[in-house]
Amino acid sequence: MKINFIDSVHPVLSTRLTVAGHTCEDLSERTGDDLLAQLRDSEGLVVRSRLMLDEAVLKHAPKLRFIARAGAGMENIDRDACARRGIKLYNSPEGNRDSVAEHAVGMLLALMNHLPKADHEVRHGIWDRVSNSGHELCGSTVGIIGFGQMGTAFAQRLAGFGVLVVAHDKYRSGFANERVEEVSLEELQERSDVVSLHLPLTPETAHYANADFFARFARPIRFINTARGPITDTAALLDAIDAGKVRGACLDVLEFEERSLQGLRQQQDEATLHRLRASPKVLLSPHVAGITEESYFKLANVLADKILRDIAAGTL
Repeated sequence: MKINFIDSVHPVLSTRLTVAGHTCEDLSERTGDDLLAQLRDSEGLVVRSRLMLDEAVLKHAPKLRFIARAGAGMENIDRDACARRGIKLYNSPEGNRDSVAEHAVGMLLALMNHLPKADHEVRHGIWDRVSNSGHELCGSTVGIIGFGQMGTAFAQRLAGFGVLVVAHDKYRSGFANERVEEVSLEELQERSDVVSLHLPLTPETAHYANADFFARFARPIRFINTARGPITDTAALLDAIDAGKVRGACLDVLEFEERSLQGLRQQQDEATLHRLRASPKVLLSPHVAGITEESYFKLANVLADKILRDIAAGTL
């Protein structure tokens, strides 16, 4: 099978596929028409976020049998077009579930204990113990919205913090265990002190966290988004912070990102972005929750497991 790599991923994937007798070709430096011309003999594509795989692109790959996304999000792949063409889809949320969960916990603890502010002040000769005293996570109720790989991993990391975890997933049920209570969205909004989103980006979840969402919480919350930026209405979040409905926010992702996730768009809501950057109650990171040295390997290795398993089973 001829497999083309549109983006750079850990070499363990190409190595394992090559050992199994398949031909792998790196197209990560190709662009435009040159890239499209290389797809005519592709039977498999390995991608991250660089390319939107829609009907206009897929028509250049008539032999395509599968697309493998090194990551969790599939928003850059036209699933309906792939279904019509009989193209099998893979992703690897198992590969970076741990890094996302640890990053979310790290951001939350840093926010609650004012660590960025305290670090900055001490480096500039300010020794302010009063305003830099923090809050304990122990005793809080943490609400998780979306209980797939990422939400589950986040709940596992919270197990030792003395918190009560409640979770809601519109499309999953029966996942409650000794650490997690399964609840409705309304009950989660009634009980939570901290809320973390672990949802895919779809037309249904765009601006999921909007003004109405924040208004429905019974008490002020701390808010975390390590999923996709457009799930949060940033202006609504900032309004909720100003109104005291949100005590602080941890954002690893922004709705102002390029579709490729590699930076911020040139044309965007500058006023809202300025408010966001100026807010002392928001902790930001550049979409790196899922990127660690370990996850880089695991994202590719998980794909190798899935692809080779299906080839061996004759289902690919």
